[in-house]
Amino acid sequence: MSDAPDGTGPDDPGLAQSGPDHAGPGRVPTRSRRAEFDARAQAARHDLEAQFRVRKAQLDERNARLTARTGRNLPAAIAVGVGLGLAVVLSLVFVKALFMIVAAALIGSLCFELASALRFAGRDVPRLPSVVVGVALVPAAFVWGAEGQWLGLLVGVAVVTLWRLAETVRPSHRSSAGELLRDLGAGAFVQVYCAFLGTFMVVLAAEPGGQWWTLAALIVVIAVDTGAYAAGLNFGKHPMAPRISPKKTWEGFAGSVAASVLAAVLLSVFMLDEPWWFGLVLGAVVVATATVGDLAESLVKRDLGIKDISTWLPGHGGFLDRLDSTLPSAAAAYGLYLLFA
Repeated sequence: MSDAPDGTGPDDPGLAQSGPDHAGPGRVPTRSRRAEFDARAQAARHDLEAQFRVRKAQLDERNARLTARTGRNLPAAIAVGVGLGLAVVLSLVFVKALFMIVAAALIGSLCFELASALRFAGRDVPRLPSVVVGVALVPAAFVWGAEGQWLGLLVGVAVVTLWRLAETVRPSHRSSAGELLRDLGAGAFVQVYCAFLGTFMVVLAAEPGGQWWTLAALIVVIAVDTGAYAAGLNFGKHPMAPRISPKKTWEGFAGSVAASVLAAVLLSVFMLDEPWWFGLVLGAVVVATATVGDLAESLVKRDLGIKDISTWLPGHGGFLDRLDSTLPSAAAAYGLYLLFA
């Protein structure tokens, strides 16, 4: 009698072919299937990598053309602008006291940038006290209003002046009387231009309903810059002030006027609860102050012999390059608030 009546004994050929490396008639061996799958996966990966390299090269080429045309890295500039805008909007809309933190960070950066640029040009401006008193002016302006702002300015200029005078004790910081006076004037200029003008937005935000006026003024300033940039890039042919800012054109200025007036009218009606004609006033005033601020900063950079105040912000240069239009516009917006609000 057989030990394997069902035909599956040790000598059965079917049992010998049941291992993993064998397959029945018409079937592909397991190792062959794995090799084919790996080959297809590797080919797909190489194809994706090739497509990624092509797309990246196209994007880099497009960005290079855009940078050559506009003079800056536009995607990076937009990203930085959006980030700064969100920080300002969130602080003003939800808890306006938080705006002090944003303003202090910006004003401290402005003071440091301008003091550093002046030192690069040969003026011995103490950076640490310039930044400290500039930042300290923010809470003084928010809590005590215009009085605290003016008093803080006088104290700040005095501190920077005394610091520079105290430095003359060290032989390495001594200079002629004329050079010393120019250093003191440069230190005072940092406080007036960066800290004092910048804190007008803080004073305005601290007023009843002032956060909406602050936000509206900032939006109009952005509209001025955007309108000038778009119109100047596409239609600019006639230089506005070639010796100060060669890229600024009258066509760009016309675009800034149109954009600022449109934004100001909409904001006056829907945000500030003012009549539509007030938007004409707000737009005209801000476009004038923003243009003056832009040209003034260009004049400072030209006098110092630099292209950008700093390189902290990709696509923008420095904080002062980004906020040059805002500084005098802040003072104008506060004046309009006192007259109309």
